[in-house]
Amino acid sequence: MAKKRGPFDGVLNIVRFNWHFYLVAFIILLGAGLTLKQLPEGLRFLVFLVLIFTAASLLISLLTSFYVYDLSNLYQLPWISLDSRQKVLNVNAGFDETSSILLSKFPDIKLTVADFYNPQLHTEVSIKRARSAYPPFPGTHPINTNKLTFPDGEFDASTLILSAHEIREHHERIQFFKEINRVTKPGGRIYVIEHLRDWPNFLAYTIGFFHFHSKKTWINTFESAGLKIIEEKKTTPFISTFILSANGNTF
Repeated sequence: MAKKRGPFDGVLNIVRFNWHFYLVAFIILLGAGLTLKQLPEGLRFLVFLVLIFTAASLLISLLTSFYVYDLSNLYQLPWISLDSRQKVLNVNAGFDETSSILLSKFPDIKLTVADFYNPQLHTEVSIKRARSAYPPFPGTHPINTNKLTFPDGEFDASTLILSAHEIREHHERIQFFKEINRVTKPGGRIYVIEHLRDWPNFLAYTIGFFHFHSKKTWINTFESAGLKIIEEKKTTPFISTFILSANGNTF
């Protein structure tokens, strides 16, 4: 069974899986700080401002992550509604914190877990560290984003929690959601939970917000895949849940 989340797991995992980034940032900040007095006065003030901005950005991003992943109700999955004995597909991108939570919240569902992580394409060291800390959920199905190995209408509902943004190529993402549409029963619900490339996430993560997709991009993806957007709900200003309706088209 997957590891149970602790009260500080969210922010600690970010540091744990990306410690190389924080180490480099610390070394640069420390080195720049130690040489500050040796710089000409005008340049010294400019470098000092850059140091303050960089340190503040790192601190704000960590505090925001602590708020989103540890203090908020994100992992209580408040916007997901599943009935007993429903067949549910939960899709992750190599790091699965949510399957055990879904089963804890909805113990009578029939859960299938799928993972589109491809070690040939997803070479980020942070994902490798995450997979070492959180082994795949027992029985997880490896899948290809272009063709899911499940029959048409196999699932009553599908969930994609902080995973679908890892499909970076637009046409691949549309094809993937066409497949999600196909394997979800007509009228079934599809829940997509994501950060957006918007102002709140820019203020929190600065250039890191480019890793997310804009609301316009998501809407285009869903509509191109033949999915109907039922509702968008917010879990904090930084997380959106799109509730979609499948129509079963196979295109």
